[in-house]
Amino acid sequence: MTGRLQPVIVGDTVWCSKNTCTNKRLVDIDCQNYETDSIFYFYLIKNSTRVKLGFSEKEVRHGFIRKVYGILMAQLVITFAIMCIFIYSEPVKEFVHDPKNVWLMIVVMVATFVVLIALACCPNVRRSFPTNMILLTVFTVLEGFMLGVVSGKYKTEYVLMAVGITAVVTLSLTIFAFQTKWDFTMMGGLLFVLLIVLFCFGILCAIFRSDIANIVYSCLGALLFSAYLVFDTQMMMGGKHQYAISPEEYIFAALNLYLDIINLFLFILAIFGKKD
Repeated sequence: MTGRLQPVIVGDTVWCSKNTCTNKRLVDIDCQNYETDSIFYFYLIKNSTRVKLGFSEKEVRHGFIRKVYGILMAQLVITFAIMCIFIYSEPVKEFVHDPKNVWLMIVVMVATFVVLIALACCPNVRRSFPTNMILLTVFTVLEGFMLGVVSGKYKTEYVLMAVGITAVVTLSLTIFAFQTKWDFTMMGGLLFVLLIVLFCFGILCAIFRSDIANIVYSCLGALLFSAYLVFDTQMMMGGKHQYAISPEEYIFAALNLYLDIINLFLFILAIFGKKD
């Protein structure tokens, strides 16, 4: 027994939470939490009778995962649809690549970073519905615009090839993250250090132009964000992993996975793509 907990209503289901109960219908009901085989089952205690409720932490986590992947799939579909406009529409491609319209790309980049900071650094914003969904949709559209501009500079067949490779790699790494016994959630600090090193290396590659250095940079970037994809997937999974994201952070989890996949795609495109 882990102590007294207050009952909370989630939809039509009563379950226990460490949050304070404000529902007057349950104010006189006592609730306790029992742990069995590493799965938390919630019991309702009333009149000295223990009744097992059909709602466990495992089910909460599974619902959280389904929600995250549902949001992620919607983001990827929107992004790919916007990219197709830039890839197949010559007038749009010519408009965005016109030097006179470079201001548009700058505005989109600034807006993207502002929305990203709001979602990543403001917990109250990303947990507030429907504000969180609106901001995530805006971020996805802006990101799709920037990816469309980048993809428009490459030949269509190489963009589609990069999309296919990214899809296969993402699916493979996701299956690996769910099946492996290795805990990647402990590698957050190491991955962040490697990200800083990669960023510094990218600056050097931009200053000292070299095709070989650019290929090495792209390969290292693809490997790093592959590791980040496994890391963020296991953070979302929870369970026996050392660290996990709260089920309330479905927007944050979807955002992390989306950024991992997008960056992976960009590095793969830089490796295999050929510009028009």
